Amino acid sequence: MTTISAKHAAVRDFYARREQIAAQGVTHEMAVRESFKTLLEQVAGANKWTLVVEQKVEGLKNIVRPDGTMRDANTLPRGYWEAKDTKDDLNAEIDKKFARGYPKSNIIFEDTRRAVLIQSGQRVGEYDLTQPDEVATLLTRFLNYTEPNIAGFEQAVERFKTDTPDIAKGLLQRITEAHKSNKKFQSAFADFFALCQTALNPNISRDAVNEMLIQHLLTERLMGTVFDNPDFAQRNAIAIEVEKVIKALTSQSFSRKQFLGQLDYFYEAIEAAARTLSGFTERQHFINTVYERFFQGYAVKVADTHGIVYTPQPIVDFMCAAVEEVLRDEFGYSLDHPDVCVIDPATGTGNFIINLLHRIHRANPAALPEVYNNRLFANEVMLLPYYVASLNIEHAYFEMTGRYEPFEGLCFVDTLDLAEGAQQKLAFMTEKNSERVERQKQAKITVIIGNPPYNVGQLNENDNNKNRKYDVIDSRVRETYAKDSNATLNTKLYDPYVKFFRWAADRLQGRDGVVCYVSNSSFIDNIAFDGM
Repeated sequence: MTTISAKHAAVRDFYARREQIAAQGVTHEMAVRESFKTLLEQVAGANKWTLVVEQKVEGLKNIVRPDGTMRDANTLPRGYWEAKDTKDDLNAEIDKKFARGYPKSNIIFEDTRRAVLIQSGQRVGEYDLTQPDEVATLLTRFLNYTEPNIAGFEQAVERFKTDTPDIAKGLLQRITEAHKSNKKFQSAFADFFALCQTALNPNISRDAVNEMLIQHLLTERLMGTVFDNPDFAQRNAIAIEVEKVIKALTSQSFSRKQFLGQLDYFYEAIEAAARTLSGFTERQHFINTVYERFFQGYAVKVADTHGIVYTPQPIVDFMCAAVEEVLRDEFGYSLDHPDVCVIDPATGTGNFIINLLHRIHRANPAALPEVYNNRLFANEVMLLPYYVASLNIEHAYFEMTGRYEPFEGLCFVDTLDLAEGAQQKLAFMTEKNSERVERQKQAKITVIIGNPPYNVGQLNENDNNKNRKYDVIDSRVRETYAKDSNATLNTKLYDPYVKFFRWAADRLQGRDGVVCYVSNSSFIDNIAFDGM
């Protein structure tokens, strides 16, 4: 339990600021609310919450913007704050806000003199803000409230970490048995395995493809429910191929629904938590968190090799703003300029593309369809994040335009393989996916942005979980970065991040452009990277 006392430093600072503002004779809301905002920011850390100011919340009737939204480490909204000034009738303002669709789960309304706390739609307390003891009581009650759906989600995630490995082993056992005795499955798997070898990795193992089937089985329901898109598996080009193998697998004495019923508590808890979210943006943050927790709790080796940590939104926003600024200052271009063609080569859950879509929509909504359909591209090599990216990006576009259109720029492919096949036309998983890849290869890319994986030191070298080799890219690294280096040991130059940087420089093909990657200081400072 989090307890805030009347002598808490944040409470003392709150009164000091109030006195300073009062001494200036200021009474309007934007000025007087600062004291309470700072108070909330300071106490939020006790719960690892973050106060987000004026974030959109989709109410029942309208999009509303509470003065503050408290978000926890899972990005779930835990509480809200709305400030009024002393000239307002606080009770009347509360009624007005609720009529507009403001959330009633855990919200503080205050006018610098008194505060009203509402939880689960009920007025649970009124507090005199001139009294430190009452301020402390208000904050303590606010910070300790957890909606039942969110509490259930947190418990389910912890249980999921314990249960899922055993359930995944059970699925693997069913798949292993099917490899031996189910001819329908054997045929479907062989076709899919060949596709994976062609499209993703010529050295991909049968075990890795088995893992893809397990990921799909464990998460397909989740993808459809959280995004309210139950037909996703029947619509997405790659999911259709995976479903063919799954249907063959379940064709003999194996009920998908019955077997996965063991995880009903997990799905239902996530679905219940998702219902507390008021709009697509919140669901997007939430599914990113679920995706990260899924891999960290279930597929540790996969997370190790591919760097499964989604990029925090503030970093995504900073990088997209930086690209926008460089395009404007160095080239005189806006994001919607006909010569701006963007790719995210390791898109994860699609956050960079979504951020760019929002920027284009704000600046020039009329240009958005053309950019979306022709000048934005993204690649992902892992099945689950590919699914999430597809849902995220397509639903973001739907939210902005009111039209649902598939994002034809998204490819299920290893970006570094595109350099390997630069001189030949390869088949990439499905005819539709191959068409997307070919269109991307022909595009005159001018902006490359994203967070490529890097993994110089793995968690456990004994796991035999090595990163794969790429003949063309590795050769390009040798003849450029390694050749120009004074370091005696160049093994670190074959890190995936370095390969993605080499690919990006080559992909611009002599054109002026922008490369914007997340990096760490070692790639800038270490002697091994002096040639780079």
